Amino acid sequence: MNQAGRRHEKRAGDRAGYRAGGSRAGAVALLLAGAMTLTACGAGSGSDGTPDLSSGSRKGQSSTGGGQPAPDAVAPETGRSAAPEGDAESGASAAPDVKAPDYLSTFALDVDTASYGYARRTLGDGRLPAAEDVRPEEFVNSFRQGYERPQGNGFSVNVDGARMGSGKGGDGGTGASDWSLLRVGLATKTAPPASERPPAALTFVVDISGSMSETGRLDLVRKSLTILTDELRDDDSLSLVTFSNEAETRLPMTRVKGNRNRIKDVVAEMEPAQSTNVEAGITRGYEESVEGHREGATNRVVLLSDALANTGDTEAEGILKKIDSARREYGITLFGVGVGSDYGDAFMEQLTNKGDGNTTYVGDETQARKVFVDQLPAHLEIRARDAKAQVAFDRKNVQQFRLIGYENRKVADEDFRNDSVDGGEVGPGHTVTALYAVRLREGASGTVAKATVRWLDPKTRKAEEETGTVTTGAVDTTLWGGENDRLQVAAVAAYFADHLRGGDLPGAPGLGELASRASGLAESTEDSAVEKLATAIGQADRLQRGAGADDEPEPSEGEIG
Repeated sequence: MNQAGRRHEKRAGDRAGYRAGGSRAGAVALLLAGAMTLTACGAGSGSDGTPDLSSGSRKGQSSTGGGQPAPDAVAPETGRSAAPEGDAESGASAAPDVKAPDYLSTFALDVDTASYGYARRTLGDGRLPAAEDVRPEEFVNSFRQGYERPQGNGFSVNVDGARMGSGKGGDGGTGASDWSLLRVGLATKTAPPASERPPAALTFVVDISGSMSETGRLDLVRKSLTILTDELRDDDSLSLVTFSNEAETRLPMTRVKGNRNRIKDVVAEMEPAQSTNVEAGITRGYEESVEGHREGATNRVVLLSDALANTGDTEAEGILKKIDSARREYGITLFGVGVGSDYGDAFMEQLTNKGDGNTTYVGDETQARKVFVDQLPAHLEIRARDAKAQVAFDRKNVQQFRLIGYENRKVADEDFRNDSVDGGEVGPGHTVTALYAVRLREGASGTVAKATVRWLDPKTRKAEEETGTVTTGAVDTTLWGGENDRLQVAAVAAYFADHLRGGDLPGAPGLGELASRASGLAESTEDSAVEKLATAIGQADRLQRGAGADDEPEPSEGEIG
């Protein structure tokens, strides 16, 4: 089935689900129509009575007392009903089998960008990316946002937004009139000069399987490692492991000083071999990293592969179980660099998520230089471990909301302060953006949401938190044509991703309009990355029109998502 066919089948199934939902009992239907919440949370949690904290910063509570969500944005005695005051007497709450709507959204932070990089490569090859390979948060996080950064370690929390528009004359897309876009932006302190960062002990695990013989794979890996060798400091260390059907150590942990030419020679000798045993490569890589572990240094395994595993254990969880003790005891993190026109994007993301790391995609030498030169400190160091965010929406003002993306980074609300539950790892100079589609209640005034980020200091393992709040006044401006160019860029990227996976976000402009907006934003921001975004959207628009994209409107009632 072609891409358009898969999208049509998915939407048809979604519509069938909506129709089936219409036959529920009247009490349930009333509750859904009046109080349905679009939430990214995997599990709801009742208010625990924790008092609201007005301070913008507070110390974290350890997990010894069990996991707890952040305080809700309303007084605990209001309970979990989504209906405004007075609606409770309608009888809609009489259905005991319907769980009250949840007004918390909790997720692990993610700084990955591979999904966007691979989508650009795929579109450039004249193909639409598979819907399952499109992760909106990675599209959004591929662009600068201009957030205020903290003075010290930890995060700044920036929360803002805008109205999506009236939905008339192409102003905001269909159904945008009563929706806003909320942006939660988290940022770490800018990376220090290369001379001030801790030394690095890096173990490179390189895929030399037969599939890596294609142009733009192993040859690009060689160029990338050669570039990196020139960028590393004299006091950094490097080891090299290759794998095909088996793994081999090509270079034990070696100081860079006096050995740059030796390292380059080993890199140049790599040639494609047989099948892809990622399990063997990662296992040997972690063994080498433990053997060459350096106290006080950043110890990291870097996997360079097309991630098309076909030998040994091909499941991410099974592979990482084998090196779990080394990963935890020595604090070794995993950085994935994807290559190739056919790339196991989902597999690589699973590996790095479970391996306390992040992933990116390199499609050409320009991108390789960006990763291994411009962004090197952010990819080497860790500023925050197990970082999670929780957004508490004020039920008095918010009727519905949806987190755009982050589906596979969900965390149960009650595990927000459970520090044994895995979060995301964030380096210096990173920003993390989460966008929400938010439908405000009529006459809404006051707090819209409170965003809290929690993380562990990578050295002391002490938990810390930072909080930011946004009010209705901060989301009243119009999104399109406003002064906040960076918010518009984030919106374009999110809507683009949603289109590619056949989504139905409220207020979504068509691809043609998105391409035009991206071109205008590229000019106003003078950002070449935004110009490339405009090009990618134009390519997708032409491909979708050629495939006969289904533009049938979505249902106007019930839950979306």
